[in-house]
Amino acid sequence: MLTVKDHNERAAALYASISGKHWIQALKDGRHVLIRPLREQDRQREYDFIMRLSPESRHMRFLAQINEPGAALLDNLMDVDCKTRMAYIALVHDNGELIEIGVSRYCATQEHECECAVTVADPWQHLGLGTLLMEHLIDTARKNGYRQMYSVDAASNAPMRDLAHSLGFETHSDPDDTRQVIHRLYI
Repeated sequence: MLTVKDHNERAAALYASISGKHWIQALKDGRHVLIRPLREQDRQREYDFIMRLSPESRHMRFLAQINEPGAALLDNLMDVDCKTRMAYIALVHDNGELIEIGVSRYCATQEHECECAVTVADPWQHLGLGTLLMEHLIDTARKNGYRQMYSVDAASNAPMRDLAHSLGFETHSDPDDTRQVIHRLYI
């Protein structure tokens, strides 16, 4: 297994070759990840990312059990216009390639309100990646004029509840489904 120093040194050249808006940030364990807006050419990465999620993580993300993301779901996930629909992905160097290890996204639901979601690959959870991804998303939503963000999640999703609380979201039971909660942030 690579040391943190080895990981970061191997990743540096690959990260430096990335064009466009992006950030290179350190996780709690010191490894560096690259965060940037989702692009159409990330379609296969997004598919591979979803397929690598554990069944539990996939269920928590989609609030349903899916075995494989179909074309319609991928089309929806890849539909980003940077104003009403935005997504950021986290990439990490793995054997000379960049692989997706996390994603955050929002979609407008009303003029000044958007629904958001964040998903982190199982081996990369509890390292602060969800926080980094959400901070970029919240900042962009604020700049785009949104005043509220909300997320609908399973009531049993303790990691999401903890993340939402740490970011300042309020949490309430979903009045339409007691198995779900709604996290809301006023930005």
